Amino acid sequence: MDEARIVSVVQASSALLPYLDMGGLAVFAASGALTAAKARQTLVTAMYFAAVTGVGGGTLRDLLIGAPVFWMHASLPISICLFTALAVWFTPYRWWPIQALDWLDGFGLAAYAVFGAAKALAWGISPLPAAIMGVVSASMGGIFRDLLAGVPSIVIRPEIYVTAAACAAGGYVVLIWAGVDGKLASGLAFAAGVGLRGAAIHWKLALPAYRR
Repeated sequence: MDEARIVSVVQASSALLPYLDMGGLAVFAASGALTAAKARQTLVTAMYFAAVTGVGGGTLRDLLIGAPVFWMHASLPISICLFTALAVWFTPYRWWPIQALDWLDGFGLAAYAVFGAAKALAWGISPLPAAIMGVVSASMGGIFRDLLAGVPSIVIRPEIYVTAAACAAGGYVVLIWAGVDGKLASGLAFAAGVGLRGAAIHWKLALPAYRR
């Protein structure tokens, strides 16, 4: 399928994409706020963590593909981050399972990977770079969060993480290229990303490390 056709397919069948965008934003923001809460930081710090984690990957994506930075032109994305931080802050920490951060991050990872790839395609980016933009969208927020918290970045931990983002973003691009309806492609790619990341969390799956 040529690039113009890919763009038209994405734009014509994008009903599910805004929900993936806002859903990914919310769960990434929650993971940022939980990180601040775990470190016993202030409410202002929790809101900052939530905002940076929520919009960080999408900001870098938009800058790279030449699109207007999404949260600079609408109040909803940053509002979701701030209200999510408030919700986390006023929720007893014991209510959150010990793996809540990993699971929230996993859902956000898959959602943002699909949305990032779709937005790149819609802006005329070629399929392979579009899939990479999906991975960038999905992973950079968590990287920024971990850097701020002073903990080892999630992308260098042994379990599968970036691979799950690549599965979701790459799967979406391949399905769109094959002519699959955009809503179905979004749902299947999201489910694949969540499933792979969830399996990695549950069974501690990891790719083999480099050996000399």
